[in-house]
Formats: sequence, C-alpha cells, structure tokens
Amino acid sequence: MNNDHNSLGNPFDHRQSLVHGRDCGCKTCTDAHPYTSEAASGATRPAEAQSPASAAPRDSEAMMDRVVESALVRGMFGHSDMHRRQFMKLVGGGTAAAALATLFPMDAIKAAVKEDLGPLEKTRLDVGFIPITCATPIIMAHPMGFYERYGLDVNVIKTAGWALIRDNSLNDNYDAAHMLSPMPLAMSLGAGSSRRAFITPAIENINGQAIVLHNDHQDKRDPTQWKGFTFGVPFEYSMHNFLLRYYVAEHGLDPDQDIQIRVIPPPEMVANLRAGNIDGFLSPDPFNQRAVFERIGFIHLLTKEIWDGHPCCAFATSATFARENPNTYGALLRAIIDATQYSSDPANRSEIAEAIAPTNYLNQPVTVIEQVLTGRFADGLGNVQNVPDRIDFDPFPWHSMAVWILTQMKRWGYIDGDVDYQRVARDVFLATEAAEVMRELGYDAPEETSRNYQIMGKTFDYTDPEAYVQSFAIRRS
Repeated sequence: MNNDHNSLGNPFDHRQSLVHGRDCGCKTCTDAHPYTSEAASGATRPAEAQSPASAAPRDSEAMMDRVVESALVRGMFGHSDMHRRQFMKLVGGGTAAAALATLFPMDAIKAAVKEDLGPLEKTRLDVGFIPITCATPIIMAHPMGFYERYGLDVNVIKTAGWALIRDNSLNDNYDAAHMLSPMPLAMSLGAGSSRRAFITPAIENINGQAIVLHNDHQDKRDPTQWKGFTFGVPFEYSMHNFLLRYYVAEHGLDPDQDIQIRVIPPPEMVANLRAGNIDGFLSPDPFNQRAVFERIGFIHLLTKEIWDGHPCCAFATSATFARENPNTYGALLRAIIDATQYSSDPANRSEIAEAIAPTNYLNQPVTVIEQVLTGRFADGLGNVQNVPDRIDFDPFPWHSMAVWILTQMKRWGYIDGDVDYQRVARDVFLATEAAEVMRELGYDAPEETSRNYQIMGKTFDYTDPEAYVQSFAIRRS
C-alpha cells in the first residue's frame, strides 16, 4: 500500500477527505472523489479539483507547512473531518484560511515547529500491522493524519501473520511494527527467534480480546467441560496464549495435556471455527465479533473478565532504530501516543471505526468494528451487551505488565533458567520515556512504573515474580 498523502490534502478544501487513502474504495471516499480512479475508468478530473492548493506537498518543507495547517484546522473541528468539510463548503476555504491567518501567526508557528522537531533522519517509514482492532492507533494514525502531524510519511503495511511481523522486524524490512506485547520481550531474550534488542515505548490497547466457542458448545459454558477441546490463538508469544492457559489452568485443566492449542492467524480464525477444525479461540477482535456476526460462534467471555486492564498489543521497534534515528523515533512515538490517546475517547470511536474499516486496513464491516470499539455488541447468545471498556487504549507500558508476561513465559517453559525480571522489563518496556512524552503532549501519566494486579482473584506481586511462578500447581517449570 502506498502512502498518497491523502491526509495531508488541503484542509481548506471541502472536496478533499483527509481521512482515507486514495484507493481505499469506501463509499465516503468514492462519493467525495468520484474521479480518483482515472486509470481504471478513463475519467477526467474537473479542472477545479486539480488546483495546486489541493495537491499533496511536493517536498519536506511544504509537507511541514501543510502539517501545521492541517493540525490547526483539525484541532478546530475536534478531528471531525465531516464537520470540517461542512464548514469549508459553507463559508469557503479561502475565507476560512484568511480568518485563521488573522488569529494565528502562521509563518512563525511553521518556523517554530520545524526548529523544535529537529531534522528527521528519515521521513519515509514502513510500519507493519496485523488487521485487528488492537492496532487501531497505528492504523488510524495514517488516514487521520497523526503521522503527518509530526512530519512523517508512513507506509502502513498490512501483514498476514505475527511470524512475518517478527521476521520483517528482525531483518529491518520494517522500521517499526504493531506487535503482541510479549513479542519484544521474547525477541530481546532470543526466545523463539534470533536474539535482538527490541523496545516497547507504547502499549497500543488494553483488554480487547475474548474467548469464543462454536455454537455447538452453548451447553458447555463450564471450562471443566472443555477437556479434549482444540483452541486457536494467534501466536505462541501472545497475551492470547498466556491468558487462555491461565484461564483453563485456574479451572483445573492442563493446557498442554487436557486441551490442544493451535497457532492460527487472526483472519483465519472464523473459517477454522466454521470448518470445525477448532472448538473455540482466544483471539483479537474484530474476529470474535465476526464469529457472532456470521452466526458461527458466541462470546463465552471477554478477557477483561480474566484481568481487567491487561495489555494486549504494543508499538515496537528495534533498539538500533531508536538509537540511530532519535529524532525520527521521537516523532513516531509522539504520533503513536497522540493517536492512542485520541482512540481512548469513546466519543471518537465511531469515526475511527469508519476510518479503519476499508480494504487496505481491516477490511471489515463498519458495524462489526463499531460493536467492538463502542462496547455495545451482540454476544451470540441472544443478548446485547454494553461494555464500554471491552477494548480501551492506554499507551503507558507498565514495567509490571512486562514482569507478569515474563512469569508466564517462565511458567510454561518458553524461557528457562534465572530471569532478571525487573531488568528485562526496564530494558524493553520504556515506561519512563513514555511518561515524559505523554506529559509533553499534555496527557496525564502515572508517577510510578509498576503496580500489583488482581487476576482471577489472585494477587500478582511484581516485586516477587519467582514466588508467583512457583505458586501455581499447574506449570512446566
């Protein structure tokens, strides 16, 4: 997918959507840009739509000028592109631009932004993602202009599976990526792959997963009845795997002996459930809701019922990239934290659902994504539930989250020997750095970097992780 700077279109032009890419094909973009497929249709764009003011920026200087204009205009309309376009059509873009210039010293602001950001070592970046709602901030930052706000031209690359995300990241094909939160820890330790230092300066989402069972198992809501079941998870080094193992083990089942756990790419979960290859899955959305939408499965429980506020996915990059490109890395992190905070506001969720639904992003019906993001959803059991924090977005990478993940990797034999839990957590989950950026951008950030959790009624004490591992009757270590 090529980044066409659509979100850096002229913010004063009511004809231009600043949300979706040129080739997304959604109704919003097709209606707004009926001449965007000239090569395919032979259509000719009206002369007025070819004005230089509406063209994408041609160089980095022009891009930064457009970034400032776009940020100011977006901010005035609360990032609602619909309201911006309605206003510009009503009063005229030229009038609006002139009015804005009387309110703000535009040239001075543009100069100050360029000076404060410092020279970016790279402006064109490749960022990989898996098409799931956990990646919402990374995805929506592209059509909604958060990358461009910080002078970045980001190509977000839809990727088929987590092993490809890992391998492309290890081989420097991706500058940064959407990862499952255990992945940077595993990669830094050399668990399941070659060893290389990766960092997680931001968590993408908390909660946002579910256990789904096939409709044939509606009479088996008690996990003690699941002996012999086969479940899908998206990757071994995933919260999905560790939460499923934790859940069944708390009900007396050994996840390595009493059930089977298969790694299945998220987009293939529903098809495997339909075919009877698996009895259920613990998966990221929107595939939990898609199973309900297609009347194949039902939601047994949301993972927030196992651990409310658990981490799920993360934004990650190699330590080398951050060290060699500090200004670019800083701009990218600010864009991600900004987008994550925007995603955390429930008032923005419907707009975001529409922005990330197109084919080049999630390729899902908007109604499915809205049910996930808003928390008002059909559960497949005849109920409509209202759980606003079914998924939430909080960028702060708590060190204690990393410590818990490491305890489960140790518990189930993914790592062995002595583990310096606290050091690894500090090296990979950059909580202090995230807090500094959050405060710089005007957001609240915790003063501490670790805290204890209650997980299915059991206290996790981050200060004594090895005792926590040994406290479980069912374990490999």
